[in-house]
Amino acid sequence: MLLSLALVAMLLVALNQFIFSMGELWGRGNDLRLFDRHVRNVTRFLDETLRTVVLPPAATGTTALTIQEVRPPEGTTDNLLTFELPAGSRVLPWPEAPLPDVVCSLAVKPGEGLVLYWHSRHEKHFADQSPRATVLSPLVTAMSYDYYNPGFRTWQNQTAPQHAADGRWQAPTRLRLRFAYGAATRETVVGLPVAAEGLPLF
Repeated sequence: MLLSLALVAMLLVALNQFIFSMGELWGRGNDLRLFDRHVRNVTRFLDETLRTVVLPPAATGTTALTIQEVRPPEGTTDNLLTFELPAGSRVLPWPEAPLPDVVCSLAVKPGEGLVLYWHSRHEKHFADQSPRATVLSPLVTAMSYDYYNPGFRTWQNQTAPQHAADGRWQAPTRLRLRFAYGAATRETVVGLPVAAEGLPLF
């Protein structure tokens, strides 16, 4: 009888360990699926947002996406990829309707992730106050810039924006984002479209 009880107890312990281990494995798998979904959603949001930036009449030529000196709330200036959203964006917190004519800049801050700095041209202190900061993803650990050299038909990846031959800032051709969650890492690429005059074809 005692032997039977001992065997039953051992089986229950083994069963519990199996259930807990399977639950842990399933939880990990679910975490990775959520991580991959987050990566796709953030990448898609950036891609769609930047495509609206270059649609006329919002922008023409190559000035829609530029490198500009920005002073974040922390006070240290940096040269960041900057663009303007004429209709604002739903991700920017505001008590009422989204503010129009919002100037935005992208950066990655250690410990915070992918940050969107923003302020509207209609704000009273637009010229002399630092922009607000909204975290788009706490899982982005790095952002780099891809430049295409048409003469050599080669790509170069840079950790900071680059100057053109004439000394002016040169907007990159693509953004490269690196995401991390635990031991898992992902890298995505966002193309930066160039504005063209005229109406969109759709």
